[in-house]
Amino acid sequence: MTDIYESPLSSRYASQYMLSLFSSDTRYRTWRRLWVSLAKAESALGLPITKEQIEELEAHIEDIDYEYVKEDEKKVRHDVMAHVHAYGKVAPKAAGIIHLGATSCYVTDNADLVIYRDGLVYLRGELLKVIANLADFAKKYRSLPTLGYTHYQPAQLVSVGKRACLWIQDLLSDLEEIDFAIKNIKFLGCRGTTGTEASFVDLFAGDGEKIDKMNKMISSDFGFEQCFDVCGQTYPRKVDSRILNALSSVAQSCYRMANDIRLLQHDRQIEEPFEKNQIGSSAMAYKRNPMRSERICSLARYLMADASNAAMTASVQWLERTLDDSANRRISLPEGFLCADAILRLAQNVTDGLRVNEKIIERTVMEYLPFIATENLMMEAVKKGGDRQKLHEIIRSCSMEATAKMKNGEDCDLLSRLAKEKEFTLDENEMKAMLEPSLYIGRCPEQVDALLSKVYPLIKDISRQNAEINL
Repeated sequence: MTDIYESPLSSRYASQYMLSLFSSDTRYRTWRRLWVSLAKAESALGLPITKEQIEELEAHIEDIDYEYVKEDEKKVRHDVMAHVHAYGKVAPKAAGIIHLGATSCYVTDNADLVIYRDGLVYLRGELLKVIANLADFAKKYRSLPTLGYTHYQPAQLVSVGKRACLWIQDLLSDLEEIDFAIKNIKFLGCRGTTGTEASFVDLFAGDGEKIDKMNKMISSDFGFEQCFDVCGQTYPRKVDSRILNALSSVAQSCYRMANDIRLLQHDRQIEEPFEKNQIGSSAMAYKRNPMRSERICSLARYLMADASNAAMTASVQWLERTLDDSANRRISLPEGFLCADAILRLAQNVTDGLRVNEKIIERTVMEYLPFIATENLMMEAVKKGGDRQKLHEIIRSCSMEATAKMKNGEDCDLLSRLAKEKEFTLDENEMKAMLEPSLYIGRCPEQVDALLSKVYPLIKDISRQNAEINL
């Protein structure tokens, strides 16, 4: 326990990887890596920076004296300069060339871009795990008939696997958004106080080609192919908006899936995992609450709301730079990533252990199947000489009467009612023979197969993708 506030996303929900990615160590070590990269590029392009100075900087990337930084920041009221001073303290030979020509956003913004890019790549892998779980589930239950719902009222049959494909399709859309966000993240590079590169025009005696080479070298060191064509002091905050919108999209899809599972668990058709010793309620010992799905929905609401931060910040960036983005971004971006991580971890757990109560599903299907089959029954009755319009009215009136009895707790007697109608040309046995659920799921199995044929190439080597981001 601790006597100071700790974000629940840190203490309860997010993965160790994501917590490490957004840690102070990762951020400030990335700053130092950026300073090393800048020094290397400047040295290679002719500025008086020695190999010895660069090696000294490289040797001290990880030994950050946070107490010194804290005390120095109190004096200078500037976090970047406090870290410059701390770096120079452990690398005294290089102290005079650290941050040469750069402005604070060189380290703050580029480090953010590196962290956000790596976070998106990680979340992409986590999203694929959820899709893989659902793909296995959809394949297994591709042909299992279940009652469909529109307006949460009984509708025509679907299959359990087909319904899961609705969730998969949403998640595939999220994957596209994340891929787009990753592909279109560009590096800020080292562009100066207002993005004009004026300090480097001076350092490189007006040689613009060297400035371009420097930025390409630094970008390449961090795995970026391009810098933004133009910028102010910061990278465009539209990037943050695009990223949080992609994370919000994941939240929307996971909310929809989890909410469907909650509804189906209420009907006892599908249940999320429930562990042997799990307690559903402190008072009601029999309870099996869908707590994981509820938590997904709860966190998803936070993330969807959080996305509005980036949109508002992007819209109020004055001219070349204003600092009212900083405090908001320090909270909204990391918490957004941690929240998306938590949602996907929960979604993996839920989708890996979904329980399908086939007998309950079958009973529900058979309860409503006489109503669902009425169009087919009417067509068969017409084939045997019946009048379509008269048959329709018979079915309508008998259905209303049968429904009224069911609402009074009695069994469905629709077929026997129809059989008693003289103008209805089918007897009860003929009608019962048509109550085979698989006849009423349309092309559900084919639709499942068609979607999964697109999914399998994406998920075939998740382990390799994880290895690529050094998990």
